[in-house]
Amino acid sequence: MTFIQLNELQEVEPVDGFRARFIHSETMTFAYWTIREGAVLPEHAHPHEQVAHLLEGELELIIDGRAMLLTPGMVAVVPSDVQHSGRAVTECRVLDVFCPVREDLRDFEP
Repeated sequence: MTFIQLNELQEVEPVDGFRARFIHSETMTFAYWTIREGAVLPEHAHPHEQVAHLLEGELELIIDGRAMLLTPGMVAVVPSDVQHSGRAVTECRVLDVFCPVREDLRDFEP
């Protein structure tokens, strides 16, 4: 798949309050999130490197015990196997990029 119309992808809610559209390339997963105000992402870790780009809203992100309030345009890098969690202070839009591919999210590939 070379060209993708994002709004034509199936939207899913893998975590309560976190709706997403996923794109998987050969080596990366892209997650376009719309996060409900007040929604909480429980603390977790995964072997994937993650880069989170806040597009809209405010998101409190905790990475390895360090909290930061992300505002539009901020980017956070989550290293492999590091505990992290979050909470949407307002409704948010986030682009997460994971490397390598999140095989656990492949069920959502268009």
